[in-house]
Amino acid sequence: MVTDDPHVLGDGLLPTPFTAAEIRQAAGDGLTIVLFVESPDGSQHERINRFEQTDAEGATLRAWFTDAPEEAVTSRTTWRELQEHASFPRAHTTVTDEELALPFGRVRCRRYEIADAPDAPVETYWFSLEHPGMPVRYEVPLDGGMLRTTVRSIRRDGEFADAGGGEAETAGGAADVGDRA
Repeated sequence: MVTDDPHVLGDGLLPTPFTAAEIRQAAGDGLTIVLFVESPDGSQHERINRFEQTDAEGATLRAWFTDAPEEAVTSRTTWRELQEHASFPRAHTTVTDEELALPFGRVRCRRYEIADAPDAPVETYWFSLEHPGMPVRYEVPLDGGMLRTTVRSIRRDGEFADAGGGEAETAGGAADVGDRA
């Protein structure tokens, strides 16, 4: 199947919720996403993803746990690679739209449930239709239970100190874009 739809990345794949161009437009330098991670062993932590040095091809993504900012990991990624993260096989995926309550408000989401076989564990990803980019929640089965990650906030520059600084959220600065429609 040949298509000009930029949401479809290949044969047998469902359309992605966003194109690479839509992700690029939504990100920009300084986009900071705060995530709450719940591990199968019961441990919980907060992680921060920050977009830096964005250009037409991609961005530098810096990620760190709030309790260990000195261990930040930095990598370069393309907008297309970020779009590919939301490309799921048509034969193994169910897609529905629903509203989801998150710490920053209620959002309209496209939900993808993926299972490699009828009795296989199900991975679930919710993408906010108002916030192009990563899923605002995802649940992945692992040995010992479920890994659940939920976006707590989506913010622009000025809300958090540099990863190496170890400082908490700062007053003032950029606006929280979590409620942006």
